Amino acid sequence: MLRAARGGVRFLLPVPAPGPSPSPLRLPPQLCLQRRLLQQAAPPAAAVPPAVGRWLLACSGAVAGAVVLGGVTRLTESGLSMVDWHLVKEMKPPRTQQEWEAEFQKYQQFPEFKILNHDMTLTEFKFIWYMEYSHRMWGRVVGLAYILPAAYFWRRGWLNRPMKGCVLALCGLVCFQGLLGWYMVKSGLEEKPDSYDIPRVSQYRLAAHLGSALVLYSASLWTGLSLLLPRHKLPETHQLIRLRQFAHGTTALIFLTALSGAFVAGLDAGLVYNSFPKMGERWIPDDLLAFSPVLRNIFENPTTVQFDHRILGISSFAAITALYLFSQKIPLPRRTRMAVTSLLAVACMQVGLGISTLLLYVPTPLAATHQSGSLALLSTALWLMSELRRVPK
Repeated sequence: MLRAARGGVRFLLPVPAPGPSPSPLRLPPQLCLQRRLLQQAAPPAAAVPPAVGRWLLACSGAVAGAVVLGGVTRLTESGLSMVDWHLVKEMKPPRTQQEWEAEFQKYQQFPEFKILNHDMTLTEFKFIWYMEYSHRMWGRVVGLAYILPAAYFWRRGWLNRPMKGCVLALCGLVCFQGLLGWYMVKSGLEEKPDSYDIPRVSQYRLAAHLGSALVLYSASLWTGLSLLLPRHKLPETHQLIRLRQFAHGTTALIFLTALSGAFVAGLDAGLVYNSFPKMGERWIPDDLLAFSPVLRNIFENPTTVQFDHRILGISSFAAITALYLFSQKIPLPRRTRMAVTSLLAVACMQVGLGISTLLLYVPTPLAATHQSGSLALLSTALWLMSELRRVPK
């Protein structure tokens, strides 16, 4: 029925008679399956922007710098030069001669000066003080690099719910890391009347400090790579599953080897037997189990600590070599193949650095490079794990 009204045209549709509502339209099974596949292929509504991944990679680089700088601070025996801790107050270094002398006098009251550095001059003290100061200030930069961008991304709504939990955990871990660092330093400032050993921080606290830094680094790097690198659509064959499991185990072994280096540094175990492959004239030294009970040797006997670090290093290199050979039997994407090859190359470099550091009596530049190599090796292993991630169904 057609009616003209004010220069326009209206169509009056017939009103359906009252009755039972029509049954809903049912699609054929083929169309239902196609619709479900399209819904699964659609991108998630709350995808995390790539900027978050790049931020986490930058944070992992900042943590790596803190680890390397901390290693140099330990190698130059500078870690006990600042005898107190203030979050804001210590950010301003001494400037006048009187301020430097007051800081030096505080240092003279603690065991390291009395036993090891009793003839140290003010100029020498300034060097070790600035080393520790640089490490602490870099730690504060790392904390700000995590917390400030995290607050910005949170406010902009760029973080989905799982990523919010991850970011909160990372920010909490970086704050815990700073407190753990001071807790470690305090162990080297305590008076020990019955001991005449060189004052040093507890190797247990040093390992905890390094271990938490490695966890923070690994978590940041892994999350950043997961956000930026697309997953490969690899067929889930039995060989690929075994390769993925092998890569996970190898990465855990690399992490454990790097952590054992903290006990080597804490006990100066690198200066005990400076020969390779034997330790002195023997494959197994006589004082390997000199302490009682036997379990103490693993963490407190410098000979055992160096022996364990050697075994872990050799085992890591053997595992990486076997992983590389096994990967050659599996068709892999070019980027994944590059990660496997890079892991073997970095492992060869790291073994050479470790042996050279040992034979040359732990020179500071070479030892610092060896520590940096452990981070490079762990990073490459995490990259390989990221490349082998399973595509979610």
